[in-house]
Amino acid sequence: MNGQLLTTLLYVASAWAAPKVYPDRWVYVPTELGSDQELARVEGVAKTAGEHGLNGMLLSAGFDALDLKSDTYFRRLQHLKQTCDQLGVEIIPIGFSVGYGGGVMSHDKNLAAGLPVRGALFVAGDHDARFVPDPSVTLANGGFERREGSLPARFTLHGSQAAIDTAIFHSGSASVRFQNFAASPGGEVYLAQPLRVQANRCYRLRCWVKTEGAVPGQIFHLWALAPDGRDLAYMEPSLAATSGWQELVWAFNSWYADRVEFRIGVSEGQAGKVWVDDVKVEEVGLANVLRRQGTPVRVHRENSTEVFEEGRDYAPISDPQLNFRWDHDGPPIHVVAGSRIHARDRLRLDYYHGTTIYRDQVPIDMSEPAVYDIWQRQIPLIEKYLAPQKYFLTMDEVRIGGFCETCKRRHLPMAEILGDCLTRQYKMLRAANPKIKIYTWSDMFDPNHNAREQYYLIDGSFRDTWKYIPKDLVIACWYYEKRTLSLDFFSKLGYKTLAGAYYDADDLENPKGWLESLDRTPGAAGIMYTTWENKYQLLGAFGDLVSKRQQ
Repeated sequence: MNGQLLTTLLYVASAWAAPKVYPDRWVYVPTELGSDQELARVEGVAKTAGEHGLNGMLLSAGFDALDLKSDTYFRRLQHLKQTCDQLGVEIIPIGFSVGYGGGVMSHDKNLAAGLPVRGALFVAGDHDARFVPDPSVTLANGGFERREGSLPARFTLHGSQAAIDTAIFHSGSASVRFQNFAASPGGEVYLAQPLRVQANRCYRLRCWVKTEGAVPGQIFHLWALAPDGRDLAYMEPSLAATSGWQELVWAFNSWYADRVEFRIGVSEGQAGKVWVDDVKVEEVGLANVLRRQGTPVRVHRENSTEVFEEGRDYAPISDPQLNFRWDHDGPPIHVVAGSRIHARDRLRLDYYHGTTIYRDQVPIDMSEPAVYDIWQRQIPLIEKYLAPQKYFLTMDEVRIGGFCETCKRRHLPMAEILGDCLTRQYKMLRAANPKIKIYTWSDMFDPNHNAREQYYLIDGSFRDTWKYIPKDLVIACWYYEKRTLSLDFFSKLGYKTLAGAYYDADDLENPKGWLESLDRTPGAAGIMYTTWENKYQLLGAFGDLVSKRQQ
């Protein structure tokens, strides 16, 4: 029989397969094991899992920074391992994260992925040179004091309802109130204004926000859209449903854009009211500056090829508050004795800065050798305390990359850089244990998900990343709405698959949908109870659902 026809027939037959009990039946548990009480909580989750037919715990417990952990941490980890062994629940460590780089950056914050600034202006005084916006950018009527009808002048409204409010305001005599979100598609209501900016500069956003019965908590958004529609600012603060006035501060890098559409308002709003006042946009310099080989600082005289030397002409530059937030100004340039920099000199700076995506995500640089050195140091400790037979690589949501000089010198597409990063992780683990089974998240290798063009702040394309990764990985799919497309895609390439199911709902409809798709997928290996909010109330019922299926 023709091989292709046989494969097709087997694939069609699998669509009618009976319900299966999959070999990998896991629960996801994030923890820092920071106290004995926390250890007891995690062991309680493991006990529930084991009693209801689950056999694995995907454990996120700081495995990217084991070399920085205390003896108390390791005592708790050993105790957890003993408990899970007794319960028949295998611990699968998860780590080596790029998109969420906190573990690596606990060793060195300068390993964050950087965004470039070119030509920022600093003007020298007698002892230091200080940043000067150039050209100055101004958001018109950011205090909403001038109006046209019921709306603030110079802004356009998109969505159902926003209006000037002269009874509630932070300063002056007016604010803008957003409400009736559900009447707009996607619950989106915002004000917009075009802004002229300079390419490859950093701009800080400030505003004051007040809420009343606002749902959900991540209702408020700021956008800075380039002319091609790409968003350059990713702010998603978590707000209380009802709160007094609070200042929100964020930033964006203009990258290739010389103009943006600035938007401020609500997205995915369901109920309540949000007030906004005193909105400002300003250029900033050297805040969150990164210092490593791939992110050099260059200081030169304006309109000149003369480049100044760190240590000879100015003191070493760094941001002592390097926190990837925008609640502080960048440092001045300190001019040293005997410098070629003189008072009133106009200096232009090229540098790289890190930033936060949404609330707490800071990616790291995939091309920086020090990152791999840090990961390599963790593997003997993982082997010593867990000796795992399975390992999960956290290659998901990589949202900044490709800008630094280390990346550019490789002359590789970003898809290959991403694939090479995962492959190097894979080889390090296999060197320690040739028999280890390795899993990873699907999204960065799935054309139905994040393996695409124009992905966040990536200088390049993630299309076809799957071509650059090992073929014996198990791929954990987690995009519920496209679960069948994703499972089919990886199955037809020969990968085994696992479903990341649940996501903190109040019922088990999500896992039931995953099971239906898994049953039609050749090579499906398992399903996991995946909670991002430590919500384990349905864990027992989930375990029964996936381990006691009718044949």
